[in-house]
Amino acid sequence: MNQLLRKLLTLAAPAAALVLVLATMASAHVTVSPAESATGAWETYTLKVPSEKDAATTQVDLRIPQGAEFKQYEASPGWDVTIEGNKVSWIATGKGIQAGQFQRFYFTAKNPDAAGALAWNAYQHYADGSVVEWSGEEGSETPHSITEIVQAAGGDSHSGMAMDHSSMNMGESQTDKGQEKPATPAAVYVALGVSILSLLLAIAGLFRSPHA
Repeated sequence: MNQLLRKLLTLAAPAAALVLVLATMASAHVTVSPAESATGAWETYTLKVPSEKDAATTQVDLRIPQGAEFKQYEASPGWDVTIEGNKVSWIATGKGIQAGQFQRFYFTAKNPDAAGALAWNAYQHYADGSVVEWSGEEGSETPHSITEIVQAAGGDSHSGMAMDHSSMNMGESQTDKGQEKPATPAAVYVALGVSILSLLLAIAGLFRSPHA
């Protein structure tokens, strides 16, 4: 029995490690939330920026998607904000975001009047001079965030304006709470399913083996 347990642990360890790696990758992306908002609403968005390298993140450029209108931003200590056309940049005045840390930036944008998808392309600058472009499609190594714009209830395209303006004073949109999602959760679930299936097949193979 001890030999069987050792074999099972040996087979399960690589699969578990793979799941942990994929989960870390999925949660470490630069993201914009919420994942869903209403047409025409003034939405308070949250830009979450983790530092994945040993070097600090010193600047983040965010492209405002076509159809959305940038309106306001919340000041963040240690960061300057510049606006050039549809590009909004947060530039560190100090050490920036250190390895193992993350920073949230808040801004308000008016959503398009028509339903559709907003793709948020972000460009993360590190102190070592490297730039990570979060502009790929879902499932890629560096995906952009997507916000689905759905038709406002009752056809009132400004129904969320009062709520979002009040939440700006609180420093966090109510729609952001509990809605931050990993950029690629499907990869984690697929890996977990494959790992469990592999483990079950391995167990069946051990019991069929005459040496088990």
